[in-house]
Amino acid sequence: MWKQVRRVALWILVILLAIIAFGVVSNWSLVQRVFLGGVKVYETAPPSVPRDLNRPAILVFSKTNGFRHEEAIPAANALFAQMAKGEGWGYFQTENAATFTPTILAQFDVVVFNNVSGDVFLPQQRAALKSYVENGGGFVGVHGAGGDPSYDWRWYVETLIGAQFTDHPMNPQFQRATVRIEDKAHPATRSLPDTLERIDEWYSFEKSARKPGVTVLATLDESTYSPKSLFGGDLAMGRDHPIAWWHCTGKGRIFYSAMGHQAAAYAEPHYRTMLLGAMRWALRLEGEGCSPNHVNAVVSTAVKAERR
Repeated sequence: MWKQVRRVALWILVILLAIIAFGVVSNWSLVQRVFLGGVKVYETAPPSVPRDLNRPAILVFSKTNGFRHEEAIPAANALFAQMAKGEGWGYFQTENAATFTPTILAQFDVVVFNNVSGDVFLPQQRAALKSYVENGGGFVGVHGAGGDPSYDWRWYVETLIGAQFTDHPMNPQFQRATVRIEDKAHPATRSLPDTLERIDEWYSFEKSARKPGVTVLATLDESTYSPKSLFGGDLAMGRDHPIAWWHCTGKGRIFYSAMGHQAAAYAEPHYRTMLLGAMRWALRLEGEGCSPNHVNAVVSTAVKAERR
């Protein structure tokens, strides 16, 4: 009898292992992207970029060597294309990192990172983006563009984005929460209500992005959702949980929003308003940049936040 029980148990184990193996093989790309450090796909031949783009022009980049937001990426691409058409901007969308050369980037006034993830650049491509931003190119990043748990390129997370992502809730993954608009002087938030009630995958960061030179535009009210990880770990950042902010790197204007995991986000009127304002600011069509007076004001704000 016990032999029969062991035989049945062994067959069950074999079947379970076969199911797991089939699942891994069938979803090998996802396994690599999420659990094995990402895929290693790099381009060396750039796409053909039209030379007669209207100015200002935006480059929307959505390459993913890490986790891929399959639904959000096309929805956001469509939104930015619609914005460009409505505003009369030049527009080009690509997932080819070889686009990042000094010559090609010179054709654009803002680069949008639409849920970019993983190590996507070769060294010369990294250098081209860094030089572009430091010399006055704008940068707008949404959600997954700041959502990798680790980065090979420390300049990107520490200087460009300005905060290290740690995790997001998984039980449940998507929750309704309150976003509090902290600064309404910026074009991205000027016409928004004081609070937004919305559903998203809420990012937590190693520490607040608030520091000298960084202006926090919106914070997340942690009392309105459950900041717990898959196994119940505490993801709370406390009273200062920035979710959207801006700053400058060199001469370049930088905006980042951690919102936008689901495709539906890019159909929300308030979020569309925020992103349009962010684009207009990054394009230098409205709003201030980083003057010494601004930096001093941000230092004062950061000190007050630390004292709360």
